[in-house]
Amino acid sequence: MPISADVYEGVRVTGSLGIKDDLENAGAIFEDAEVVVDRHFVSSRKPDDCPAFMKACLEFLAKSAKPVQEEVHA
Repeated sequence: MPISADVYEGVRVTGSLGIKDDLENAGAIFEDAEVVVDRHFVSSRKPDDCPAFMKACLEFLAKSAKPVQEEVHA
């Protein structure tokens, strides 16, 4: 979807080797790595990379989370 959305210009990504040319043609900077995080993009190559992908997603979400303010009851 990001390829079709034209949002990969200058973004470091990974993916299966079968879409490497598509990623590069969309302006992405391809890296053959288990997981790549660039700005708000988290990408991985294949199902075997799911543990690393999920860890990266959770770390990204933890860094991005805004503190929740507790309600004050009078």
